[in-house]
Amino acid sequence: MFARRDNEPDYAILRKRDDTVDETNKTNRYGTPIETVLRNDSLKASLRDQSLNINEDSEIGENPDRYKQHGFFFNADNCIACHACEAACSEKNDNPAHIAFRSVGFVEGGTYPAYQRLNISMACNHCDDPVCLKGCPTRAYTKFAEYGAVLQDPDICFGCGYCTWVCPYNAPQLDPEKGQVSKCNMCVDRLEVGLKPACTSACLGNALDFGVIEDIPENRSQAKVNIPGFPRTDITHPNIRFQQTRTTQREMTRVDQTAIKYHRSDEPSSTFEESPFIPELDPKQGFARQWNLKRLLTSHENAHIAFTLSAQLVMGAFLWFFLGSFVSGDFALNSVVSNSAYLPALVVLVALISTGLYKLNMHLGKPQRFYRGFYNLRHSPVSREIAGVSLFFAGLVVFTLSAFFEHPFFHIIKLMGGLIALTGLMFGGYYMYKLYRIEARPFWNHINTASSFIGTGLVLGSLFVAVANSVSGVMPQQLNHLLLVTISFGLVIEMAGLWLHRKNLKLAHSEGAASFYEQTTTYGYAYILRNSLLLISLIFSLSLLFTEYQSLWSYFGLAGISLCSAIIGRALFYVVVIPTTMPGGFFWRNQGFVEHARETGLADMPQLGVVYEKHHSFNLSELIETIRSTSLNDKIDQFKRIFTG
Repeated sequence: MFARRDNEPDYAILRKRDDTVDETNKTNRYGTPIETVLRNDSLKASLRDQSLNINEDSEIGENPDRYKQHGFFFNADNCIACHACEAACSEKNDNPAHIAFRSVGFVEGGTYPAYQRLNISMACNHCDDPVCLKGCPTRAYTKFAEYGAVLQDPDICFGCGYCTWVCPYNAPQLDPEKGQVSKCNMCVDRLEVGLKPACTSACLGNALDFGVIEDIPENRSQAKVNIPGFPRTDITHPNIRFQQTRTTQREMTRVDQTAIKYHRSDEPSSTFEESPFIPELDPKQGFARQWNLKRLLTSHENAHIAFTLSAQLVMGAFLWFFLGSFVSGDFALNSVVSNSAYLPALVVLVALISTGLYKLNMHLGKPQRFYRGFYNLRHSPVSREIAGVSLFFAGLVVFTLSAFFEHPFFHIIKLMGGLIALTGLMFGGYYMYKLYRIEARPFWNHINTASSFIGTGLVLGSLFVAVANSVSGVMPQQLNHLLLVTISFGLVIEMAGLWLHRKNLKLAHSEGAASFYEQTTTYGYAYILRNSLLLISLIFSLSLLFTEYQSLWSYFGLAGISLCSAIIGRALFYVVVIPTTMPGGFFWRNQGFVEHARETGLADMPQLGVVYEKHHSFNLSELIETIRSTSLNDKIDQFKRIFTG
């Protein structure tokens, strides 16, 4: 437990809630009960005697408000951006310079002499509906009844970083050196002994306060949920309240590189009767187009590019081989499996998806803990994608091995393997798309994600089959037509999705508009190249279809153009996405400065708080030691967690 001093100052002591003052205030403004353990529920009431086991201490805190939802209160009128809260938090949690659970950013508006600056200090908001908890595949997150704290265990985390994608407030921090995520823990050890969190106790301007949510601190007149620069609250229902009484400019801009400003709406919010600031595009970098191909094709997300493209190609090609094997009487489909390239093609498919899975696994901060990806099948789309793709991979391997034998028994095994792979394809393919429908990343949260993934599978999978059959010399005209119609259909689907995406983002009042701006300026020529290659692919495919002239080289050419288009398009998909996140400063929490520091070598200076990205290599000895050090009961518990949630 935290060692409380005898002479703790009054400002560090956590105030107690006087329930007799406001008996009606039983729920917060989202309708969630403030009491986290209902007294009239005997099952939950038994939890009231449990210890948090802080630092393996079994003592139970005596805080009378222990089972009420707590949260931060931030008075923007008082914040002077001294960063004392950041320093206190980092010292308390022994964070390195490049990790900060709490950070201070600001927005500004107007011009001299009417210039205005608004500072914002924020950490984890310990939300009512924490998307990090549901998204984490390893179940490293827990929302505790004690104080309503959302806590995360870095020792369980394997470093996929999905929680950093889904959180609208950039609270979870992925350490590129340790390969794991950590975050604000609400200083529950201090709360247990009646003290406020370290950041609150260190605040010089009395801007930060802490207590039971909706219980407005002394000398405060507001408890708003909207403030210029703060992301939308409907995604997670965050437990943070604001006071900001000064009249702000109609437009408040960010000073970091993010092309977003905040425009005060004239229409009051129907939910909280406040006038929120709506994100709008701020084209601060101009409209000049650039290539930036090197930065585009060497991004941190290359492993995801390799995995999604290879998996979708293999899934698309497998459908042809499965139908060709078990649809009798159709000469065109049967010819897919009745040629000399059939078995080598299956082996190549297994090799392709194996490579994609390997690249994805090595992208994890801790690749040796890959098995933990199955822990959260109950909630996480990542766990479900992993399970589905793994099922598809296992079925494909069985299907491929059985194809080498002519015995009727192996034909049955092949059918079973094919059905397993088909089930994994539908389940894994759906969640491969679903995991990107993230509210906190508007650029991805569009039907274009589905059209892109489906179109890629149809186009690349069909081209793979076309090339394989052309190499073998067995290509009936009817099969040519089927393949080219499928390729053309896939290209049309993808182009339609891109058109709808463009139309939506140009009118968007969100970070999606900034993503589209980045796509058409910073990577403008690459964007035009991808779109041009898509159009050329469609024209090429239709010309082959209607001229009835197909050859190995024509398919090779179409495959090359389509593959280049797919790689550039998928790279843009990952690189230009801008999440809903808090504003930073000129240097701190500015992604533009981070990239500049890494490119110029400034990241070698630890005081700048920037480090180079590092990928931990697979450590077989560590994996063996992990397995050996885990008891049989622990293995059984892990198995139960996978299937029961």
